[in-house]
Amino acid sequence: MKGVQILNSVAVISLGCPKNLVDSENMLGLIKEGNFIITDNYRKAEVIIINTCGFIESAKEESINTILEMTEHKITGECKVLIVVGCLVQKYQKELKQEIPEIDALLGTNNYHEIIEAINKTLNKEKVIKVNAKHTQQYFELPRHLVTSKHYAYLRIAEGCDNRCSYCTIPEIRGPFRSRPMENIINEAKYLVSLGVKEIILVAQDTTQYGKDIYQELRLASLLQELCKISEVRWIRLLYCYPNYFSDNLIEVIKDEPKICKYIDLPLQHVDNSILKRMGRNITQEEIKSLIKKLRDNIPEIIIRSTFIVGFPGESQENFHNLLEFLQEVKLDRVGAFSYSQEDNTPAGKMANQITNNSKIKRLNKLMELQYQILLEKHRQYIGKEITVQVDGIADDNNDLWVCRSTGEAPEIDPVILVFTQDRLIPGQLLTVKITHLQDYDLIGEIYCELT
Repeated sequence: MKGVQILNSVAVISLGCPKNLVDSENMLGLIKEGNFIITDNYRKAEVIIINTCGFIESAKEESINTILEMTEHKITGECKVLIVVGCLVQKYQKELKQEIPEIDALLGTNNYHEIIEAINKTLNKEKVIKVNAKHTQQYFELPRHLVTSKHYAYLRIAEGCDNRCSYCTIPEIRGPFRSRPMENIINEAKYLVSLGVKEIILVAQDTTQYGKDIYQELRLASLLQELCKISEVRWIRLLYCYPNYFSDNLIEVIKDEPKICKYIDLPLQHVDNSILKRMGRNITQEEIKSLIKKLRDNIPEIIIRSTFIVGFPGESQENFHNLLEFLQEVKLDRVGAFSYSQEDNTPAGKMANQITNNSKIKRLNKLMELQYQILLEKHRQYIGKEITVQVDGIADDNNDLWVCRSTGEAPEIDPVILVFTQDRLIPGQLLTVKITHLQDYDLIGEIYCELT
């Protein structure tokens, strides 16, 4: 019909970490304001946007494979435009342009706010490349369209990183650390709860450094106190807490504020002092143990999660066994681990004594086998106990199996509490669950009573 605008459908595929997911949700917010149709079915989308990850080799491979898969939809499907954005683009824009000509637009990590311009130009058959090599000091405040379950959302409090770990490309990809003004964070939190969000999960490359740049002092504790004043907020969770900046004041606030989950994500990466020094972590095993002891002494119920890298260049059997002994002694509640990935343009990538892939795989398996036994030991203590959980939703393969979490589990990365019931539960609903047994990494429970 003459004069009627035909709206184009857009799908965003978000890869990588929760911080990437926030970028995807910001782009979706702009896309929604631009009056495009948002679809979660990329097979039906005319415009496909892939938000890539380029942190380690496996993430790069996933991003490349996803891009190649989506190029097929330009041939066989409804896709007219393929846009690739994010970390991989920031690092490898030239290679992507040369090797995958099916890509219509490339946007770097400083250019998410230009997504509407990129969509419009590519729909008009123009190629677009926007990758600012110089990172802006500005933090772009953008609208947001949530793709998580409506009862929880990630809230980014800063962008970039000033920690120059020898293995990491994040400062190159994301630029210097820059905090968001506290007022903007509080306003976004209020917006999120107006949508029904009950659990706010704070993310940044380093949450504990929040405020040091714009306020000239660490302000995470103050930010948490302000967020706790929002009446509709049920839980506040902290991820990506760099151990060097964990202040006594922050520990006190976590201890005293009932809305703050007694849960800390504390990426340690290693604990052997010689490896920590080579990594540029600026912390020692003794300081790490002291912090963990202080957290547990002040907050006995605290759940501590961490991540570790195995097979770092020069990691001897002795260095690795020091890490295993630490895990056996300290018994962290949640642990993730990955093999060292040799990255271009990093000091570690140029180091001698690179570890073979076979050795890295063996070490990774050994570490995770040890941690699995520690997890089972900790989880057995829950059998017969009643705990408060939040319903996340139905398990994919069973309509009577519901996925729940307590304050001790973050979404996507931690074990869950599984509940069998024919009742129709509501995501975000609170239950008291009695734990009956274990299943692999997860806890199994039955409903004791419904709280909300």
